[in-house]
Formats: sequence, structure tokens, C-alpha cells
Amino acid sequence: MPETATKEKIPYVSSQTTGPLGAAHLPRLWTKLTLGNAGQLAEGWDHCGAGFDQMTIDNLGLDRDKVMEYVRTHKPTYVQFEQYVVEHGKTDAETIRKHNASIHGYNHAPDTAKSMRDSMGLKNEGVNDAVTLNMLDDLHELHKQVHS
Repeated sequence: MPETATKEKIPYVSSQTTGPLGAAHLPRLWTKLTLGNAGQLAEGWDHCGAGFDQMTIDNLGLDRDKVMEYVRTHKPTYVQFEQYVVEHGKTDAETIRKHNASIHGYNHAPDTAKSMRDSMGLKNEGVNDAVTLNMLDDLHELHKQVHS
């Protein structure tokens, strides 16, 4: 990811993080949407991308445009955002379980995983899962910001 200006923020919330609802990635999605709508999301981060963001929206039965509109216009706290998800999505225990399994079971494409590992000097070729690699990428960017 590119260097960031002082006002821009990297969404340092792992995709494995859950709130009270128990849905993985939901806090990171809210963080990205909140920062993106405030013009504070670091360059190179999409505030609602096609990967885990869209998986989360789809898995929870939400409408992407309506979710983005809600966050943009209401500027909800995370707790308010979860309540919106409960009211407008599918959040029964089995749906949450399946969603979390899809997030935790997703691996980056081999070339992408290798490129990410190489960029941060990770020698363990067995690390391919997107949750871990994305989190390590965020931390690597933090290190670069602090020490450049």
C-alpha cells in the first residue's frame, strides 16, 4: 500500500475482529466506510471493496448501496451500525457461523499471497490466508509510516 498523509488513516481493525453480533470483518467494514466517508481513509484502501467488504454485505443479506448510504448520511457509531445490520440483514446464528467460516477460510491467490509475503519479508510460504496477510500488511504499513 502507498505511503499516507498524516490525516489519512489505515483501518487497523483485523478482519477476524467481531462486535457483539459476532460477525467477522463487520467492525473493519464500518471502520473503512467511516474513514472513507470522512475523507480520512489512507490512499490505496477502498472504503467498500469487492473482497471481504462485499462478502460481508452479501453473506449478511444486505444491500451494498443502502449500507454505504446509511453510513454516509447517518454517521453511525459501531453499535448503531450493528443495529442497522440486524434490522436490515440476516443475522441468525447459522448465517453468522457460515459468514465467519467464509472469511476465515479465504486464501489470497498464490501470486497475491507471495507478493504480500515478499513485500514484508515473511519467509513462511504457508501463510496464505487473507485475514492474516491483510493484517500483516496493515502492520507493515504502520511500521513504514512511523519509521520513514
